[in-house]
Amino acid sequence: MKKEDFLLLLNRYLSGDTNLEENNKLLNYYESFQTDKDWDEALGSKEELEFRMRTRLQNAIYSEETRVLPIQPFYTKTAFKLTAMAASLLLLISISLIVSKTNPLKIETPQVAHKEILIGSDKATLTLEDGSVIALEKGKSFSEGNASSNGEKLVYNSNGKAVTIANNLLTIPRGGQFFVQLADSTKVWLNSESQLKYPVAFVDGETRQVELVYGEAYFEVSPSTKHKGSRFKVKTQEQNVEVIGTEFNVKAYRDESAIYTTLVKGVVAVSNTAKKQILTPNQQSKITEYNGSINVSEVDVYNEISWRKGLFVFKGMPLKDIARVLSRWYDVDIVFADPALGNVKFNGVLNKNQKLEDILTTIKNINFIHAYEKKDNKIIIK
Repeated sequence: MKKEDFLLLLNRYLSGDTNLEENNKLLNYYESFQTDKDWDEALGSKEELEFRMRTRLQNAIYSEETRVLPIQPFYTKTAFKLTAMAASLLLLISISLIVSKTNPLKIETPQVAHKEILIGSDKATLTLEDGSVIALEKGKSFSEGNASSNGEKLVYNSNGKAVTIANNLLTIPRGGQFFVQLADSTKVWLNSESQLKYPVAFVDGETRQVELVYGEAYFEVSPSTKHKGSRFKVKTQEQNVEVIGTEFNVKAYRDESAIYTTLVKGVVAVSNTAKKQILTPNQQSKITEYNGSINVSEVDVYNEISWRKGLFVFKGMPLKDIARVLSRWYDVDIVFADPALGNVKFNGVLNKNQKLEDILTTIKNINFIHAYEKKDNKIIIK
């Protein structure tokens, strides 16, 4: 089956317009692609797709409300596999890559001329100790003191040379993300709408401290054994995270009432003015703005840090929370014509490197929303 025919057939299946013979063709194509030497890489890596489908087949798109997939009403083992396959493929394949090489799927969407909504990219602004502001973006290089940037990442080097201790501020706007390597070789990935304050150099033997002013960041901390035992601390408005050498994610957005710390490797101590809690791998702490307690639970780390891998992973997440995530990445406001629609829960894995319209069309095409409308820099979900 040609890729173009496969995509069209998949789209028809999701609309309930295929017969049993066509359903079997789809199923056969899915089960054979794993050994197909001619698999089109535009559909994504075979290995990566196989892994995601194997581990997430049982979590194929569903709603905990009254909304259901528009599929034919039979529930044989074959039909279940096909339903999960079709839903997973539509979400997991990078639609932007597919559309660039094939004719677009014929899906009806509002055709109104408005400002183009861009996919997020690597960009940030760097504020130096003296108040100078430098724009960091692709195609622009920067170098000062022990810092240098190619526009896609910012790296601080100690090189064993004495450096005047000063604090820099790295701000990631909506629609952006950025990577920074601190002077102690700690690596930090910053999500959209985030801000990190940090010193341009550290003193071995003294605590290395940075501040996540707001937003989300993934830390891969340089071990204390390389810095004369000095520990590493991340400060936020409501908590402190102290580590020895580890990987973890901190989410502390201004428009969310809770701060989440997720441990990937090592051990961290999360504390506030009232309590201290030790986290082990695969645990997440939650501190709410109005509650001094620290609640700890087991989580799927893959879901929590997928943003760093270029994916959106939504597991039983209300559409209103998904809209908040998409708003940050695409720098657009998303509202609901009916507030109740924001409570509908959705499961899916989506590629961040595709247009917002493709994501909304995917959600619309599987009947979670009726329509969406663009008005300048605003999306109205109906």
